[in-house]
Amino acid sequence: MSGNLGRIHLPKPNLPRALDIPQLYLRQPTADVPAYKPMIIPPADLERPEETQEEDSKKTEEPEAPTLKIPVIDIKMPIPETAVVVTAVTTAVIAVTTTTITQSLFEPIKKKVQKQLQSKVDAWKKKRKEKASLEKSKTE
Repeated sequence: MSGNLGRIHLPKPNLPRALDIPQLYLRQPTADVPAYKPMIIPPADLERPEETQEEDSKKTEEPEAPTLKIPVIDIKMPIPETAVVVTAVTTAVIAVTTTTITQSLFEPIKKKVQKQLQSKVDAWKKKRKEKASLEKSKTE
């Protein structure tokens, strides 16, 4: 008994067995490196070699802008491109439509607000006249 005196009896834990996890082997990642043809940019002071001749370059002529000839005044008026005309007409139609619709919607609201404001202004003027006449009668 004297030998067991300093000992502490702890229970042994009952642990489950470890799970069997299979080993995973990962391949080393690879990347697709983009490839491109190098672009050669000539220097700014590049000149044609002396022993070569200049190549005839074909220049394309710009078509003449369409014009409208006014016979009485003898003036040629340039006609705008189709895309410009379509854009201008569309914008004009939308602006007119929007204005017409909003005017018909806001007209009744405008009339009601105007009536209310006018009644308040009239009441204020009436009070002001009454004050003025009251002050005149007190001073006399």
